[in-house]
Parts: sequence; C-alpha cells; structure tokens
Amino acid sequence: MANLVERPDVVRPSRAEAEEAVRTLLRWAGDDPEREGLRGTPDRVVRSYEEFFAGYKEDAVALLERTFEEIDGYDEMVVLRDIRLESYCEHHMVPIVGKAHVAYLPSTRVVGISKLARVVEVYAKRLQIQEKMTAQIANTISAVLQPRGVAVVIEAAHQCMTTRGVHKPGVTMVTSRMLGAFREDPRTRQEFLAMIGNPASRAE
Repeated sequence: MANLVERPDVVRPSRAEAEEAVRTLLRWAGDDPEREGLRGTPDRVVRSYEEFFAGYKEDAVALLERTFEEIDGYDEMVVLRDIRLESYCEHHMVPIVGKAHVAYLPSTRVVGISKLARVVEVYAKRLQIQEKMTAQIANTISAVLQPRGVAVVIEAAHQCMTTRGVHKPGVTMVTSRMLGAFREDPRTRQEFLAMIGNPASRAE
C-alpha cells in the first residue's frame, strides 16, 4: 500500500521560489504583484498551500496504529458519518468540498473515532481525484485495523465542474469503496447505506 508521507522523488522548491511562482501567476493573470493589494499575496498563498496540502506531511497508517482491544466482544458496525472534507482537484487545483461516511466491522480491536476523521483529512489534504481518495481511505483502514469489513462513501461537489468548464452547480459526485463483509453481504451493505441516508439512491 502506497502511503508515502512525502514522495522522495519530488524535490521541493524553497519558500522564496514558491512565492516567486505566485508572483509569476499574478503577472500572467494581468495584474501587478507589486501593487499595494497584492504585495502580501505570495506569502499568503504559500501559507494557505501549507494548510491545503498538509496531508503530504502526515502518515495515515501511523494515525491508526494506536488501537483498543478491551471491547467486551463488541462486533457490530462502527459508523462515522458526515465527516466534512475539503480537497483539491489534481487536474485544475480547485476545491472539492463534501463529506465522507466511514464504517468498519471490528474484529478484535477498535480505534478512536477521531482517528477515522483524521485519516479522511490526511488523504483529502492532497491533490486528489475523488475515486482514488475513496479507495485510499478504505484500503488504509482495512490494512491497519484488519476488520471484517470497511465501507467508505464520499459525496462531494467539484469546483472544476461547477465554476468552470460545463458550469453545472448543484451536482454532487458519489463514490464508494466496500471491502470484506460490506462487499460480500448485501444486508451489511444496506444497513450501512441506510445509516448514512443512502446517498447512492439520492444520486439516481
């Protein structure tokens, strides 16, 4: 499973180089980066990018490695729904905004629910396509926790479609990844979808 915190084959430019790149884009757009309103923009943009793409510096696997085994035999579904996510389209670098629903069926251990939300955040804070992000979240939870099943559904709006190109606001993309019992047992899958309001049926 590829879970590089930062790709070793990528040479990161300096902060000064990043700020100069922003100035170049401002000039390309037709404005003057030296005018009063834009003088601080390169610094602000670079600081924003540090926040937008913080996921490259975090390890999703490490987040899940602290688990709890004293669960008194609990083996029912654990669901965390409506996790807000903000990601960025790797094709146009514009926002993907939506929510994720995550579930797993414990085998012998559980993880703190905040860690599930953090895993979503780690993969969202990278340049993404929604399909890959959905698979990454599910695959990581499955590999680390080794539960009887994992389900992830993401519903999101893509500004590369709503604010440019075909200009279709109000469109939501729904992706899902079902592993283990959620893939093999229709009743388990339906129970999960019912708990999150079955976004797949709403999209039809």
